[in-house]
Amino acid sequence: MPSAGLGPSETLRSDAELRRKGERGRDTGSVQRHVSGDLWSTLWPSDARVVGGIPKTGGKDESAGSLSGGRGSAPGGRGAHGGVVGPIGRGPNLEGPNFSAPVPAGGYAWWYVDALSDDGRFGLTVIAFIGSVFSPYYAWSGRTDPLNHCALNIALYGASGRRWAMTERGRSSLRREPGALSIGPSTLTWEDDVLTIRFDEVTAPIPARVRGVVRLRPKAMLSQGFVLAACGRHVWRPIAPRADVEAELELPACSWRGEGYFDTNCGDEPLEDGFSGWEWSRAHLKRDTLVFYDVRDRDGRLSRLAMRIDPRGDLTPIEPLSLRRLPSTRWRMARNIPAEASSMPRVRETLEDTPFYSRSMIEGRYEGELATIIHESLSLDRLRSSLVRAMLPFRMPRAFQ
Repeated sequence: MPSAGLGPSETLRSDAELRRKGERGRDTGSVQRHVSGDLWSTLWPSDARVVGGIPKTGGKDESAGSLSGGRGSAPGGRGAHGGVVGPIGRGPNLEGPNFSAPVPAGGYAWWYVDALSDDGRFGLTVIAFIGSVFSPYYAWSGRTDPLNHCALNIALYGASGRRWAMTERGRSSLRREPGALSIGPSTLTWEDDVLTIRFDEVTAPIPARVRGVVRLRPKAMLSQGFVLAACGRHVWRPIAPRADVEAELELPACSWRGEGYFDTNCGDEPLEDGFSGWEWSRAHLKRDTLVFYDVRDRDGRLSRLAMRIDPRGDLTPIEPLSLRRLPSTRWRMARNIPAEASSMPRVRETLEDTPFYSRSMIEGRYEGELATIIHESLSLDRLRSSLVRAMLPFRMPRAFQ
């Protein structure tokens, strides 16, 4: 496969340059302001609505009210717990990620991609962090400067062996504009509705280089963002619940095609301040995609999002399924997955197992279809532990400039 030029990334500008040109927007304020004004340009303050559940895309929810008439005001308001932020329905201006959106002190933003090869032999996960939520260095610094704590996490699985890289870097290694993000030697660019990820990283704790290119072409895109916590300070958007993915890796040497998923999260406070934990999963059926997000707030309240997205990108809420307990990981991370009464999901492979986080490949049936499910479980109570934070630099080193 020929290698294309980096395009927009070749003219990436620093945050200082963006600030001088007045392009960074607001650096303070709530996530609702970020959502409606900066982070996702498809969400407008004048159209923002919150609802108790998830309205069907393009439909009308009589109980929905504007932010100004509900629990907050736009911009700068707070969304209802589990509510939808932004226009309801697909419009002509659907866009991809905005990598230059402001991230306030204490806050974070990340962009997540996972993919599996068509033959089932390979898989990968890529996460780009600004204000790295799992970083011990960010926590120890008092979280005053999220731009000084950025990282690109690469995890490779399958026949070519496992690789893990997540080197944290400072603000001098960060360059970004709306369609491009550079963290050290690695770059994400969004151009012509394609996400291109070029990475050149070193694994830890045993150093080995991982280098390659991943291209993600969405089959459908969503404009909605979903408020995840009662405080309204954490938002999630499934940008492309289903996408074609091409991976061309130099180190380790392998190339494959498959399907993947792309989303983003942001918040204006530490993740562990808003939640005690969550479980998330996605399943690609033959036609539709199912996504489940079960979040437990700090007050103990469980918020459950369950949705179906069809090939056109239309979203329909579905009734949350009963949670089925799966075997815990070696680190005793609990794993629970929404499952139909007649389904007997099983863990095919534990992809990541840490003291506070697990990622798993699960096999289960939805609506009679056998599906491969990507599942993650996160314990923020464990992440808060000083012992756990002291362990993290062995897997997450920091490059000091």
